[in-house]
Amino acid sequence: MSQTCGFVAIVGRPNVGKSTLMNRILGQKISITSRRPQTTRHQVMGIKTVEDTQFIYVDTPGMHIMSKDRNKAINRFMNQAATQALRDVDCVVFIIDRTRWTEEDQAVLKRLEHVQAPVILAVNKVDRLQEKGDLLPWLAEVGARREFAAVVPISAKHGTQVDTLEEEVAKHLPESIHFFPEDQITDKSLRFMAAELVREKVMRQLGDELPYQMTVEIEEFRETERVTHISALILVERQGQKVILIGENGDRIKSIGREARLDMERALGTKVMLNMWVKVKRGWSDDERALKSLGYDLD
Repeated sequence: MSQTCGFVAIVGRPNVGKSTLMNRILGQKISITSRRPQTTRHQVMGIKTVEDTQFIYVDTPGMHIMSKDRNKAINRFMNQAATQALRDVDCVVFIIDRTRWTEEDQAVLKRLEHVQAPVILAVNKVDRLQEKGDLLPWLAEVGARREFAAVVPISAKHGTQVDTLEEEVAKHLPESIHFFPEDQITDKSLRFMAAELVREKVMRQLGDELPYQMTVEIEEFRETERVTHISALILVERQGQKVILIGENGDRIKSIGREARLDMERALGTKVMLNMWVKVKRGWSDDERALKSLGYDLD
């Protein structure tokens, strides 16, 4: 029996549920999530093999319109990473949030004009619609904005119709040998995943208190038979951010570390010894050389 295998880009504006969808499809956390827009900063590959079919999903940063408060090198990097993911894919899943259509959704649609691959529109968070009767007219309206391969209402959080979405994606995967072993689920290293888990906990706990000028660098990742030793450096841009992150008597940083460690232990299957500290590195988010040294590199 012939095999099929292909790349599927998951795109959309910030905070529409792209990472939640990929985690739901894979059945485990690969991409970090939070209620804050632009949680995802890199392309993150998730691999799902079902018998003779291998799906290679690429979760992307939210495509966003550059503005006064989002005009840094890191914003340019995220937009470039999302756009780059559209090259040479076999299918695109374009996610929008319920019956809301924003200027940024329109900007994403504009970027898809020159994409040759079929585009499937996934209308997410339909479980949160107040008026269910609004859905069918909206699907017809939004489906007319371009020639979509399919329009599928879903709830990534609860899994509603995600299997239908996967069936639609599978129709567009070409005959090909599988590119990855059937038990591999991502192309990212454990070191990368550890940094992302720390960043997720910071974003979830601090919300509006800490702007986006924060990143995490893993300085040590050492595995032994029973314990994995991880040292994480959290970089911020101002002293005030460092004070907020550490918290009174170090309570905040301890809480973040505790939650990150538990997730790491679940992911690694070993005990984790996690050490974290915070350092001020002024202007890193608008310094292309600094970004590259921190792993924000499209190459």
